Amino acid sequence: MKKTFAFLLALTMVLTLCLTGCGGGGGERTVNVCGWGENIDPDLINQFERETGIRVNYQTAESNETMYALIRQGGTDYDVIVPSDYMIGQMIDEGLLAELDYGNIPNFALIDSRYKNLSYDPENRYTVPYTWGTLGIIYNSSIVEEEIDSWDVLFSGKYSGQTGMIGNPRDAIGAALLYLGYSVNTTDEAEIREAYELLSSAKSNGMYQGFFMDQLYDKMEAGETAICTYYAGDFLTMYDNNPDLRYVVPREGSNWFVDAMCVLKGAEHKEEAEAWINFICKTDSCLANMDYIWYASPNTEALEQYPAYYEEKNGEALDPELYEIMAAPASVLDRCEVYENLPPETQQLYSQLWVELGIG
Repeated sequence: MKKTFAFLLALTMVLTLCLTGCGGGGGERTVNVCGWGENIDPDLINQFERETGIRVNYQTAESNETMYALIRQGGTDYDVIVPSDYMIGQMIDEGLLAELDYGNIPNFALIDSRYKNLSYDPENRYTVPYTWGTLGIIYNSSIVEEEIDSWDVLFSGKYSGQTGMIGNPRDAIGAALLYLGYSVNTTDEAEIREAYELLSSAKSNGMYQGFFMDQLYDKMEAGETAICTYYAGDFLTMYDNNPDLRYVVPREGSNWFVDAMCVLKGAEHKEEAEAWINFICKTDSCLANMDYIWYASPNTEALEQYPAYYEEKNGEALDPELYEIMAAPASVLDRCEVYENLPPETQQLYSQLWVELGIG
């Protein structure tokens, strides 16, 4: 757990600084960033501060929905946020994001075209991709003797009481939709309710230990939870601490996602925010981040150079199977869908069902 400890220590230092003045009083240049837990190499924060003199206050949210609620409640002073594709689309529709000055972000040119002009920001006015990956099933091969290849394992009851479910509505309901043969972007209320009933039945029958987000790390690494759906990059962090763990993108398909850096409209430190985004985009930063967080970078050079970078830094070759989990090949991505921003009435249905499920 050395990586986790280093992150938490760095985060504690950042939050301590934040308590002394997140707004950057006294003329000190500051940027306030909100991302996911264990999703930044702390050394990059220190390097950026040394190179620019801009202090970084790095805070975390455990899900897109949590981040959105914090922003909507007005209890934050974030400048840069790093939500996922579908949430970005919603925030753009609601006028929450500022258009970026890409003249201040020349390293945007290093981002591969596959991750630009996606449905959530088709004209690339608001976002710079940060990481990408897949949603799949993590399972413990010392407990689960069979090779898993289907979402069925999350709903069949075969491993009742040993299974966890991801703790956000888009992914949890999405897994059920995929198992039922529906699109993760369906707006058909009957299909969404059918997926909800599948989840609700599994929950009421005691199949799930709980609905987990960041707490899943400890549970999977310790063998307390045998099966759960979660993200590829986080699997690789867990695998580093428990090599009995396995990861699979089910045969029915899944979600492949892009998390992107955005600036909130009215951000107090927009110039500093764009400097941070540009720094994070450069190849050296992307390589260091890939090695720390195990999520694939959208930087073309970094993706190509990472296996050699890993071997030089770690003194051993990168396992190609692990690299294919980090940076899924086209054969995997072709059977996956990117989440689209759903209509407001469908979003409301998701929220309502999540509350009925007893989670939201």
